[in-house]
Amino acid sequence: MILLMSSPLPLKYFHTLCSNYHHQTCSTPFIIKPPFNINVTSKQSNSSSGGLNARKNGDDDEQPLAIGTRMGFCSCGTGRRHFITETATAAAAALLPMCPSHASAGLEDQYMATLNKVHPSKPDWYEELYAHVLDSDMESFEAEVAAYKSQLFASLRGKAQRILELGIGTGPNLKYYAGEPDIVKVLGVDPNRKMEKYAKKAALAAGLPIENFNFVQAVGEAIPLLDASVDAVVGTLVLCSVKDVDQTLKEVKRVLKPGGLYLFVEHVAAREGSILRFLQNMLDPLQQTLSDGCHLTRETGNNIFYAGFSHLDLSITSLSSQLFLNPLVYGIASK
Repeated sequence: MILLMSSPLPLKYFHTLCSNYHHQTCSTPFIIKPPFNINVTSKQSNSSSGGLNARKNGDDDEQPLAIGTRMGFCSCGTGRRHFITETATAAAAALLPMCPSHASAGLEDQYMATLNKVHPSKPDWYEELYAHVLDSDMESFEAEVAAYKSQLFASLRGKAQRILELGIGTGPNLKYYAGEPDIVKVLGVDPNRKMEKYAKKAALAAGLPIENFNFVQAVGEAIPLLDASVDAVVGTLVLCSVKDVDQTLKEVKRVLKPGGLYLFVEHVAAREGSILRFLQNMLDPLQQTLSDGCHLTRETGNNIFYAGFSHLDLSITSLSSQLFLNPLVYGIASK
């Protein structure tokens, strides 16, 4: 079911209600005129409706039509914390162009301050437990999104040699792209240092030589890379837990080369007024506490749409294996 909703924003946008969970494409893409070039697809079940309809407000042809994005949610001792150790810094610099060495001291202080501000240090046992849970308890989610991820990551073939994965976690995405022969370097960024051993294991299992992979403890709001330094940025179930979604997307655009690709999979908030949205609102504080800052009620689709990418291909679906991590948006944006 596709619902047209009025919006307090100056642009009209669509709101998609995923009423059930069988994956069939029941809508056709439409293109938005410059500066946006956007394809929007809704995946729904048991519906024979045709395309995703666009409605303009009067004859305001110069306004780009926005997409249905009341969305946004995910699966989501300073003394002991070191932002980038000497070893990690050297390894990462060999993989991807890090910040200039002559400015490294001041920049490292800035990145360290941002890391501690947006992701305060947690006890070792908590970070280890959370990493273990992510590594062992996401099978049903990963199984259901496998087809979508395969479709997304196929777009990287022949187009990306240097890849940044933001919020790499335990590395569940690496098997989709890290083994490709044209992939030269992969840098995984995550604020939880305990994710590193799982991500390295996943990289090796995917066939990526360990010397071509590096893990750096950092946050999306301050990515320790030079401008226009990577061919692609990957981020799945990460914008739900960053402190500042818009700043993170600015950083994604900053480190991407012109024409570079941003691949995303994010769970988003359910429709306003729905029972699911009511439950998400109720459980959101608990979710943030138990899941390292993950929010159930973020409208992440709006943030991605307004981030200013030159092209955006975004799809919407729901997962039968998930209760509160619904709906899901996934797609590719180009710088």
